[in-house]
Amino acid sequence: MISNIFLHMHPVRIRKSGVKLRYTWCMGGLSFFLFLVLTFTGLLLMFYYRPTLEYAYTDIVGLREHVPLGIMREMHRWGAHAMVITVWLHMFRVFMTGSYKPPREFNWGIGVVLLVLTLLLSFTGYLLPWDQLAIWAVTVGTSLAGYSPFVAKQANFLLLGGVVVGPETLLRWYVLHVLALPFVLVIFLAVH
Repeated sequence: MISNIFLHMHPVRIRKSGVKLRYTWCMGGLSFFLFLVLTFTGLLLMFYYRPTLEYAYTDIVGLREHVPLGIMREMHRWGAHAMVITVWLHMFRVFMTGSYKPPREFNWGIGVVLLVLTLLLSFTGYLLPWDQLAIWAVTVGTSLAGYSPFVAKQANFLLLGGVVVGPETLLRWYVLHVLALPFVLVIFLAVH
């Protein structure tokens, strides 16, 4: 049980009060379940969505109106909102119960990284519908990165693929959303 990541939910030794529902709120388990739902629905959406200027918006509209299982996009979207909320509630519960204190401070640090990765996944997914709301949100978000010390221009070019939001931005954020960030998140989930 100690050596298998899939067989344990809690440490080998724990007080009985530490696993009660009113203490844990099941937010860690719910967050993980929502991550699995998002992975499954995201894989299904990858069969239909094309990250190009010509097709991104029409694919999203087509998913909503013409595809028989278009509900997968809504499940993915609402699941992402729910995951952000459950991760925040999980962090709040851990903070309020003092579960971040030694000897678990390393796990708290991993949890903070997971929170940031969850927010980044949510933000990168926000651009993929390629509508006006998404384009302007990413414009504002990346302009904030332009105020970072020492790497402002490099951060903007890295995030946008140019000076303004365009086709390179859509492709970069798609790769971040589908490959890079989930890969890093799975590694940190395994450690957590």
